[in-house]
Amino acid sequence: MKTDGCRELRESLGAYALGHLPEGERSGIEAHLEGCAGCRGELEQLAAIVRPMSLADPARFESAPQLPAALGARVAAKIARERLGRRRRRLGLGLGLGGAAAAVATVLVLLVLPGEEASDPGRIVTFASAPKGTEISAKLIPNAFGTEIHMYVKGVSSGTLCRVYLHGRDGTRFSAGSFRYRWGDGSYPVLSSALDLSRTDSMELRIGGRSFSAPVGGAGAS
Repeated sequence: MKTDGCRELRESLGAYALGHLPEGERSGIEAHLEGCAGCRGELEQLAAIVRPMSLADPARFESAPQLPAALGARVAAKIARERLGRRRRRLGLGLGLGGAAAAVATVLVLLVLPGEEASDPGRIVTFASAPKGTEISAKLIPNAFGTEIHMYVKGVSSGTLCRVYLHGRDGTRFSAGSFRYRWGDGSYPVLSSALDLSRTDSMELRIGGRSFSAPVGGAGAS
């Protein structure tokens, strides 16, 4: 067991092993070592390290290696590229999901119809055919790429796969992607379709094996 005297002495053992202590201090340490096997053992370990050091020739030491002058610039450039890549990945995820907490959504942008400009603030679509206890609605917003769709679903089993479609006035059907409903997380999926809102007649939502439809009225209609 170490005593306070041992702890104080062992702070000087390294200097003693190197021969850097004054004669008075050396005598005190040597007197202690005669009666302390623990400190003698630690000194032996230090001596095993000190002996090879005495064989080193300082005149043969080479100067410390120098880093390449351009290394710092290369490291800074790599960090900048990594940061830019992360920002682009976050932006891509945000456009597809509408936020990190949004449900998993597969956005299928089909054809961007040229020359179409948004002229109304959007439509609120309510699915009146939804069964009791289930609420389904959507907000359709005209955009340069077609139509942005905000889905609001409540009362569906968590994890249920939902598919969204827009139907054109000419009978064509455009997929707006899919998502899995997650109960209680407060998020909602944001999807997109290439069908222009002004050419949209109705909206279809498939929840599991059931299908629900709702007409898309004029500007501001529900």
